Amino acid sequence: MVANSLGADAPLAVVLLSGGLDSMVCAGLAKEQGFRVLALTIDYNQRHRVELDAAKRIATRVGVERHVILPLDLRQFGGSALTADIDVPKDGVGPDIPITYVPARNLVFLSLALAWAEAAGSADLFIGVNALDYSGYPDCRPEFVAGFESLARVATSYGAKGGKVTVHAPLQHLRKADIAREAARLKLDAGESWSCYDPLPDGRACGQCDSCRLRRAGFQEAGLDDGTIYG
Repeated sequence: MVANSLGADAPLAVVLLSGGLDSMVCAGLAKEQGFRVLALTIDYNQRHRVELDAAKRIATRVGVERHVILPLDLRQFGGSALTADIDVPKDGVGPDIPITYVPARNLVFLSLALAWAEAAGSADLFIGVNALDYSGYPDCRPEFVAGFESLARVATSYGAKGGKVTVHAPLQHLRKADIAREAARLKLDAGESWSCYDPLPDGRACGQCDSCRLRRAGFQEAGLDDGTIYG
């Protein structure tokens, strides 16, 4: 387990913690790299609200310094199967941006993480985006991460004084199997994370949405136990 005791002089980082596998590994890597972690979870009234409980479990296991669950009702905007009454696709990962994409989600979430980091005196953000085994969301690409990092430097008092805001995306170029292996290496329990976009009424993962398919395939390739019960 990566939870450990870091001194007060250790640097702070704000980690976006959704409750999914990628964010869990990202938080573990931040701790391993010597950061004291402030974990930010956004309750955006998402369809798969069970991931909020997963985020709480992970925050405890990893040993974050503080965990904030911030309400932000993106159902007021809609535009996604995760925030509106639109069916979650179950046909497999395709070439187009799927309807499960939440408009500008990572841009909004990173902006909130940046605000907390600035208030806390931190210049380091962690986000678990991935641009290999993913659904093709535009806000998971390296160009997005680099663009936000540049924006952060001109949008904050820290940056205006010559400081450098760093957006860490340690999973950016890893395949899902590699991420599964990282979870095992960090001794994190993958079963405590949640990936399914459309949970079944009995609490099982649907097994057919893009996120379930990518997760299952990754763990199978890695030869590791997923820890998820699928319908």
